[in-house]
Amino acid sequence: MSSPFANLDRPPLSAKTLRRTLITPGGFWRDIRVLSSTGSTNADAAAAAREGAAEGLVVVADEQTAGRGRLARTWVSPPRAGLAISVLLRPAGLPLSWFPLLTGVAVTRAITQLTGVKAALKWPNDVLIGSGSGQLRKAGGILAERVEPDAVVMGVGLNVTTTPEELPNAGATSLLLANASTNDRNVILRAILRALADDYTTWRAHGGDAERSGLREAYRELCATLGQVVRVELPASEPLIGQAADIDTNGHLLVATGSGVTTISAGDVVHVRPHN
Repeated sequence: MSSPFANLDRPPLSAKTLRRTLITPGGFWRDIRVLSSTGSTNADAAAAAREGAAEGLVVVADEQTAGRGRLARTWVSPPRAGLAISVLLRPAGLPLSWFPLLTGVAVTRAITQLTGVKAALKWPNDVLIGSGSGQLRKAGGILAERVEPDAVVMGVGLNVTTTPEELPNAGATSLLLANASTNDRNVILRAILRALADDYTTWRAHGGDAERSGLREAYRELCATLGQVVRVELPASEPLIGQAADIDTNGHLLVATGSGVTTISAGDVVHVRPHN
């Protein structure tokens, strides 16, 4: 069996440090499970939810062998090169459509504030960061799953020290390649979880109202999709081409075409890409 310290540039996550700094009296996070390897942290968190685990559970793994993205796409990352995070929330009826957007805002803010790397969001679930040329490339993805009537599992995958040879395609990047001021996964994870707890509790305190809580405006400010002419690929119809005009109060994308405005939900979409 190989040692987790075989690559000194990629040390394992520290369960002791994470629990000491994140599980505090009156704090939001209640349980942090750090795994050396697992198939899917979302599947692990979902299983815990079905067994009655409380809100505030975090499952994070140094290696994820069967990571999943939206529409059953795979998420691949070498051991200890990225973050595979899943959290259990029990939102009592709050709208699922805003969960990936809220999580994206928290992740993006944490990255920018902690590492100095410009970060943005691609609707509905991608985290983008600036490359050396200034072009935004995908560094992370988000997956929201309702696993019980009152339970939502939020999954985040983020490339941290992934090298060009390890990336899945030319459109991807990592914090390392963006010259982040820190690539310490323990520190980055703590920043993300603190931001997520703050944003979620604020939104929940406003009854899931994205307007009154400030969530909608925060997302619009960070969303690189808005203002672009996009091609929206749909599963059962011809692609829709138009300008990404806005995000509505349900977290849906409004696309303006010559014939009017079309409302697109994340569940309707196969891909949203810039149209050249």
